[in-house]
This record gives sequence, structure tokens and C-alpha cells, in this order.
Amino acid sequence: MTLDLILAEAGQIAAGRFVLRPVRKSDAGLFAHYAGDRRVAEGTRSIPHPLPPGAAEAFVTRAMAPSGDEDIWVMDGTATGLPEVLGVISLKRMDRGQSEVGYWVAPAFWNLGIASEAVRALIEANPQANRTIFAEVFQDNPGSARVLTNAGFTYLGDAETYSVARGARVPTWTYLKKLD
Repeated sequence: MTLDLILAEAGQIAAGRFVLRPVRKSDAGLFAHYAGDRRVAEGTRSIPHPLPPGAAEAFVTRAMAPSGDEDIWVMDGTATGLPEVLGVISLKRMDRGQSEVGYWVAPAFWNLGIASEAVRALIEANPQANRTIFAEVFQDNPGSARVLTNAGFTYLGDAETYSVARGARVPTWTYLKKLD
């Protein structure tokens, strides 16, 4: 049995220096610590800042629910001596074999290629059997845009979305990756 098959049976995806694994209840403390950082929250649409009490636990409960429109993985580096939680990556189901990828990496691990490894691994594994994956990044985050273009995503255009942490609409770049 190959390592990839063993990982797949455990709901994990090999991603180079770490694995993408399902969320566990024990992740809540590190989620609260990292997602509570203004820099992380302001890089997302949905994480509030300051992070309210119980928000990390509610996220864990939602992530662990057997049904839902989003699959969420933790970037876990324990097998290679890295921390247990480096960040989070998800695929939110849309329709017609499409999903939207979203991710954040804890600031201590920025500029180390963590997001790039996670996105490439998730695309290669294609756990939802998608034909197309979309992504959106804030225009003031060119590093996230590079992660996507380096993974073969194509720029579609400009848009905007609301950021809870910023309390404002934020200009975005939208990307697409065809897998079929």
C-alpha cells in the first residue's frame, strides 16, 4: 500500500513538508491564536477581528460536521518536525463540478511556500472530483495571487467582496483552474 493510499484512507493528503488532514477538536486553541491575529483575519472574508469567544470552537464544529458545502483541512507539519497547525485550506462546493479554494497560513510561516504546497497538493488530489476550481484574493495580497498563478490558475478579472475583519468591501482578483 502506498503512502498516498494510507493517507487517503485517513482523510489526509500529502503536501510535501506537511499533510492536509481533517480538523480535530484539539485544533481550536491554535485556530483561535492564529485566526485571532489581525493580519490573518484581514486577509479573509469571514474571520472577524477581534475574534469573539467561542468562534474557533464553532469553526471546528462546522468543519467536523459530516454534511456541509465545504471540506476543510489543517496544514499539519508534525510528521516533519513542523508545528501541528500551519494554516487551513478548504474547498467550498459550488455546482456543476466546481468549488472555490480558500486558505490562510499563520504569519510565522509566511513566505515559506506553505500555501503553495497546500494548494498544489489539493489540486493534485482533487478530493471533490472537481472540473473547475475558483479562487479569490484581495488585491493588497499579491503573495496569495502568486500562490494561485504558480499553481496554474488563470486570472479572470477584478471584483470586490466584503471583509468582516476590515468592516469594508475590498477589491479582489478572481482566478480559475480547469482540471478536466
